Amino acid sequence: MARWRRITGAAGLAAGAAAAGAGAIIAVERIAVGRMRLRADPAAAEPFGQLRGRALTVLATDGVPLHAEINGPDDSPVTIVFCHGYTLTQDTFHYQRKYLSAVSRLVFWDQRGHGRSGRPDPDHCSIDQLGEDLHTLLTATAPGDGPVVLVGHSMGGMTIMALADQHPELFGTKVIGAALISTAVSEIDPTFWVPWPLRPVARHAAPPVLRGAASERGAALVERGRNAAGDIAFVSTRHFAFGDPAISPTVVAFLERIVRSTPIEVVSDFYTALVKHDKLEALRALGEVPVVVVTGDRDRVVPIRQSESLAAAIPGAELLKVPGAGHVIMLERPDLINEVIIDLVNEAMATRTPRGQSA
Repeated sequence: MARWRRITGAAGLAAGAAAAGAGAIIAVERIAVGRMRLRADPAAAEPFGQLRGRALTVLATDGVPLHAEINGPDDSPVTIVFCHGYTLTQDTFHYQRKYLSAVSRLVFWDQRGHGRSGRPDPDHCSIDQLGEDLHTLLTATAPGDGPVVLVGHSMGGMTIMALADQHPELFGTKVIGAALISTAVSEIDPTFWVPWPLRPVARHAAPPVLRGAASERGAALVERGRNAAGDIAFVSTRHFAFGDPAISPTVVAFLERIVRSTPIEVVSDFYTALVKHDKLEALRALGEVPVVVVTGDRDRVVPIRQSESLAAAIPGAELLKVPGAGHVIMLERPDLINEVIIDLVNEAMATRTPRGQSA
């Protein structure tokens, strides 16, 4: 019978060394985080998470309530709809809401299970369902023939691809342009950040581990751990979400709070959806409108080659590579993203063919 009471010999030394190493790493991280938070930060006064719009609830086809908000003038000639990413919320488009509300009508929404939207059944957590949700949202928030430009970050870009797959007739009529930020058409590997020798193990281990964490008892333990993570979560968020080592610590802390607020059950359910994502056939419909694909060359979540492949598969798409930027580029390079969106809207409106007229 195996004995588990004591660890002796080399195993004990190895465990002690590992614990000491982990303790040293945590200590170094805390010192680094402390230094970051002491330096002057112009973003410290930014009202992150406080900007709101005119709220409404949209019921998805399966009855899940989707929380949406509208900013800007209702008589704007175009509506811009923003779709956020995995484990995030509409608040990640903080700077777009802040600066673009004066020039256009904007629609923000929380994807099912995220933010203020309702919790779905696990069987209804898929990229295809998100595409249906987007279609329902468009019908409710931008009815009629008024043109729409779609902006999607990460999983939000996949949501747009799902809409194109399900409703190609909308592209070139209702939908007149799309910005796809830090996203991919297929081959999503959520273990991208794991050192390559360990990736096969991580790919097999992640689903059952997440399912166990999402159980009632596991979820309670995980949530306590997430809330206690502190500086480690801060450092992890900075590493995986941003490319600029001088990124505002206030911005990092804001994003970390958003990620931590996403229930572990939702993290688990949508993990599988990301792995199964493949919408290559849908890109033909996106080619009917102006499309810009944006990627940071330090994106550690969606490798730049994924964005290159995506842009190459969409007829006429423009690829914009941003030096030094990471995955959550709209918080890291907000002025650039705002400019990209404005230029896209102008191009889409200029090339738009009104309904009933031939090109």
